[in-house]
Amino acid sequence: MSVWDKLDRKYSVILCDIWGVVHDGVHLYPNAVERLRQWKAQGRKVVLITNAPRTADAVEAQLGRIGLPRDCWDGISTSGEAGIAAIKRLSHPTGFLGTRQDRDILEDHGLTFVEEQFTDIAVTGLDDDRDRVEEYRSQLEAWADRDVLFHCFNPDRIVIRGGVPEPCAGALADIYEGLGARVEWYGKPHHAIYDYALDLVGHPPRAAVLAVGDALITDMLGAAMQGLDAVFVQGGIHRGEPFPAGFASEYGLGSWSPVAIVESLA
Repeated sequence: MSVWDKLDRKYSVILCDIWGVVHDGVHLYPNAVERLRQWKAQGRKVVLITNAPRTADAVEAQLGRIGLPRDCWDGISTSGEAGIAAIKRLSHPTGFLGTRQDRDILEDHGLTFVEEQFTDIAVTGLDDDRDRVEEYRSQLEAWADRDVLFHCFNPDRIVIRGGVPEPCAGALADIYEGLGARVEWYGKPHHAIYDYALDLVGHPPRAAVLAVGDALITDMLGAAMQGLDAVFVQGGIHRGEPFPAGFASEYGLGSWSPVAIVESLA
């Protein structure tokens, strides 16, 4: 019997990461659909929680293209939703860095971007033309010199798309902070995305929530910081690596550790 088949009934809500747990950016993982449906059949609420820099409806459309049925979840919480809300509160247009597709999605949701003289920039990730983080350094240095506030819509540093590593906005933000510049982070491990996720299912007590994820500094650190139990999925971004023995002490988490370590949702 697997860990999943013995899952404590006290977990009435599951916050499940998507990329690295449910799919690899191209294909669904084996048994992902069955496991999500099992949780739902057990009466648990399932919220997919992702550092995707897009809206929930855009993520839902992507999941549909990959083949995940709509009956597998109750809600979707994205870092993009949190970032959009923050940018909308600003009284001026911002700059933008990311793909054309991401820009179109954000503009469709009411954001306005300018090409120069901005004091804030919304960053969803790398653009369509440059695929190496170092290619952005001179641009980041110029923004740092102007004290531009970098709004990081995706704290992930890297994802694995169909077996190929792909850098994300978090990798650019790390360089920017290293230049002594300012970054606002949205998504895991920061609280806003969790607040939004739990609001979708009626604010359950934290003891009733289980986080499932594959990334240490987003999924696991976020769960620990939010006072949640978690299951660490080894088969994603940290494939083949054990859970670090010094993780809790490194981040000042006391005695926190995942309640289980598994290879996948199978």
